[in-house]
Amino acid sequence: MSGVSGRVAAGERGETRIADRVVAKIAAQAAKEAIDEPPEEGASPRATVTVHRDIARVRVILELGYPIDIGRQCGGVRRHVVERVRALAGMEVPEVAVQVERLYPTGAGAAARGRVR
Repeated sequence: MSGVSGRVAAGERGETRIADRVVAKIAAQAAKEAIDEPPEEGASPRATVTVHRDIARVRVILELGYPIDIGRQCGGVRRHVVERVRALAGMEVPEVAVQVERLYPTGAGAAARGRVR
């Protein structure tokens, strides 16, 4: 402790640890924000995270409307998850695995298929 100011030196203060589940919630929300047109019937994105020190490895599971450019959409999700986790949790994210669990028909094609039943 510094005698004059009464403040604790930075190396003696301890650290703040953000729980994996909190980082997972940040990642899932970021994925939701990044989806261009979420399907009405689809579930919200889910995420699992493994944190080691200040590095988070993220796996996002999502559902998309179809037809869509799946590669472009997944790339957008990856970029947004990296940005948001870095900004809100202060962690580096070298890996974001995106798993598309289900595709839902959207637009005019879905309406036409709905009338056929």
